[in-house]
Amino acid sequence: MHRSGSPLILVNAWDAGSARTVQQAGAQAIATGSWSVAAAHGYDDGEALPFDLVLSNLQRIYNNVDLPITIDIEGGYGRSPQIVKENVLKIIECGAVGINIEDQWIDGSQLYSAEEHALRIAAVRDAVQHTSIPLFINARTDIFFQTSASEHNEAHIEAALQRALVYAEAGAHGFFVPGLCNEKLIEHLCQQSPIPVNVMISPESPSLQRLAALGVARISYGPHPYLQLMNALKQASSRALALQEF
Repeated sequence: MHRSGSPLILVNAWDAGSARTVQQAGAQAIATGSWSVAAAHGYDDGEALPFDLVLSNLQRIYNNVDLPITIDIEGGYGRSPQIVKENVLKIIECGAVGINIEDQWIDGSQLYSAEEHALRIAAVRDAVQHTSIPLFINARTDIFFQTSASEHNEAHIEAALQRALVYAEAGAHGFFVPGLCNEKLIEHLCQQSPIPVNVMISPESPSLQRLAALGVARISYGPHPYLQLMNALKQASSRALALQEF
């Protein structure tokens, strides 16, 4: 499904109900976003949502849709490759055929070195070898969240490409670059990356058509569908509760 120029579109869901709605709209696959899943359960992002709830939420989604499911597991809910491997096996058992795993420390203070994160990716690859599931490993780099979008430059792209090469060699199938919005830099990355590039939509992003033309192979929406729906709910609630004044 990941084709440069004809990207897979993932409107991120957060529970079984939203996943069913996305499926009914004609999606090819279901993807979760950690921020919206956590918020929907009353938790902050950053692996604050207990892993048991991550699994049970995934299981409910799996029981309610007929599409491939990819799940955002943040940093893998563990620093060591062995813990990440064990957690991914549980994810597979609950029905996922794809994961996002990020290279940022869970407290957001810094990034893992490319080599350390590659060991975590390799552990995921090894976990998959013990199953019959061809799990899609989407390696996320948070390089572009370290500075504002207006400050991104070719040096950031070169640093990202170095990580893409290391992650691909470790077994990653896709390279996720949330925070990157600059058309020229996206095109450069797509041309040079050894694996398909995933861009996340934001208010500053190029259009879907433009992203496809730049060579993006996967476009995801992250927390934005959840935020839009909660904003609509808030506005509807405000209008309804205003009637109490009469």
